[in-house]
Amino acid sequence: MTSPTPIPQPAQGSLTSPDPATAASSPASPASSASPVLAEVVRSGFVEGRHRGSLVVLAADGSVEMALGDVAAPVFPRSTNKPMQAAAVLRAGLELSGERLALAAASHSGEPFHLDLVRTMLAEHGLTADQLQTPPDLPLDPEEAEAYLASGRVRDRLTMNCSGKHTAMLAASALNGWPLASYLDQDHPLQQLVADGVRTASGEDVAHIGTDGCGAPLLSLSLTGLARAFRHFVLAEPGTPERRVADAMRAHPEYVAGTRRPDTWLMQALPGTLSKMGAEAVQALALPDGRALAFKIDDGATRTLGPILARTLRLMNIDTPVLSRLEDAPLFGGGTRVGEIRAAF
Repeated sequence: MTSPTPIPQPAQGSLTSPDPATAASSPASPASSASPVLAEVVRSGFVEGRHRGSLVVLAADGSVEMALGDVAAPVFPRSTNKPMQAAAVLRAGLELSGERLALAAASHSGEPFHLDLVRTMLAEHGLTADQLQTPPDLPLDPEEAEAYLASGRVRDRLTMNCSGKHTAMLAASALNGWPLASYLDQDHPLQQLVADGVRTASGEDVAHIGTDGCGAPLLSLSLTGLARAFRHFVLAEPGTPERRVADAMRAHPEYVAGTRRPDTWLMQALPGTLSKMGAEAVQALALPDGRALAFKIDDGATRTLGPILARTLRLMNIDTPVLSRLEDAPLFGGGTRVGEIRAAF
């Protein structure tokens, strides 16, 4: 794909402060106060709903430049952990690059080119879709899901948005002679490599281990640790597993998400940017100069991601037309636009 014209970047460390009347300027303990409101639902000029959460912005030197809510508390990063999982398969010796490596770090939309490459990767490593332990699912993209059902097909393991990651995990396990049936077990050698990589990239110990929607171990991080991990990937030395993953994701963003997804739009519009969303309204992003952000919406409302991400990037003095696309989150009444979801800081 042809790279877009680079967007001029502001000086490192520059940040426009949010309105102090609407945003906290320091972390708040959930034990003492509720998380701040990060987004509002406005219908016919009336605020009918509010979404609370926490958000952190790191300066280019890695210091915390803005914090709203408790950015030190552990959260489950969900699919924002995927770059770290992809780096682990490289450390295990699996040779992946280009679109294949991007797909290993993806929450893909289930578009035909995604599914075709998953099938190709399985065949290249002598694997079958039956060995995937992803739960059967529809394509993540609503348009693809509608077309999929209209064709008479049913939920499938390969169609699930994490199938690229699971294929890479299986291939790395097969390469090393590790058990395939237990590749998702927390104590599996590959998952131990993932845990080591998460600790190294984030600079934190893992406080909680759960099970993600795809069945893989889910390692908690603070939002600060998550932003630090993304910063670590974009600043890693060329040739390291972290840098190889970051480079593949940035070179092939359509494989990381899909043609109708914000992560793809952002990485296309802002060359060198690494962006990844996760379920339950988690988002992480790092700019090529080392600035980074991460946020989590308490109620898991993914409809807030675009407006909050656009507002945060504007505060970081990033200006690109794609931000208008991200923050356009309309509400309708009787088929007519009557309101919007908007950032509230």
